[in-house]
Amino acid sequence: MRWSRTLNVVDCHAEGEVGRVITGGVPHVPGETMFDKRVYLETHLDDIRQMVLFEPRGAVWHNANILLPSNSPQADMGYVILETTEYPAMSGSNTICVATVLLETGILPMVEPHTDLVLESPAGLIRVRCACSGGKVTSVRLVNQPAFVYHLDAVIEVSGLGSIKVDVAYGGMTYAIADAAALGFAITPDEARDLCALGERIKQAAVDQLPVGHPENPDIPGITNTEFIGPIRQEGDTLISRNTVVVRPGRCDRSPCGTGCSARLAVMHAKRQITLGQTFIHESITGSRFTCAIDGLTRVGHYDAVIPAVAGQAWITGLYQMGMDPTDPYQQGFTLSDTWGN
Repeated sequence: MRWSRTLNVVDCHAEGEVGRVITGGVPHVPGETMFDKRVYLETHLDDIRQMVLFEPRGAVWHNANILLPSNSPQADMGYVILETTEYPAMSGSNTICVATVLLETGILPMVEPHTDLVLESPAGLIRVRCACSGGKVTSVRLVNQPAFVYHLDAVIEVSGLGSIKVDVAYGGMTYAIADAAALGFAITPDEARDLCALGERIKQAAVDQLPVGHPENPDIPGITNTEFIGPIRQEGDTLISRNTVVVRPGRCDRSPCGTGCSARLAVMHAKRQITLGQTFIHESITGSRFTCAIDGLTRVGHYDAVIPAVAGQAWITGLYQMGMDPTDPYQQGFTLSDTWGN
């Protein structure tokens, strides 16, 4: 083979959301922290993201993760998250994929019935407990970095829609959170295209009208996604609700979205809809579920914050090498507006 670049890739999905894990073939990425490495990848090696996620090798609904050694003495491994239009500080579904791949491929040793890991994401250290049986990771429970609310019940003007209320919260990414029923949606698969079109408009209106800034890391992006939420119902002591997150450039997260779950937990706590330790099940538009809870309370800058925990499962679907022939005309891949939007 005369490939100019060869990547070792493990395909994986967490509750329906693709999270490829790149285990080898990436050149040295300098930086003291994973956030530093994230910045270097974005500014110097973005062709890797384009190769893996853009067509013809990727698709708009794909994500990827690059495994990298961590400089933290507490961390077992580090990883940088690649999405189709950005490098998020954190992703729950991608973290679940990373933990599963690390253990099921033997990169890190698996201990049954539980393996505890500390992973360094660009957002910081993520503590993970993996339930393991027969060589399979049957559940990954991650304790996220703190989530907090920027705005509650903020009114924004959306072109062609008028005034609507949104909450804005950070859970590893920053979300404009809108009531689906108030906008005529039940969050069902047949609504996905309309949810995406409206979600992008709501997000842009929120970006324009509700500026936000992370109090501890101003380089973390502001509002990048819209989260549509359904009503909360209660079964015993457990709370259950449906949601979908519209991910840039305009497609629905196939999983319940870990950082979206975290942001919603922060909003629910601020509105006194959930108590510390109470189980909250978040359903996705595809019907998959994450089991969530608030493990503790803290502060981020001047914001009250919650410590979210999110649990779900991932499945490996393939192991292979991805290559780039030097004569391939699509060295940086391509996108088309039929699926990628504008």
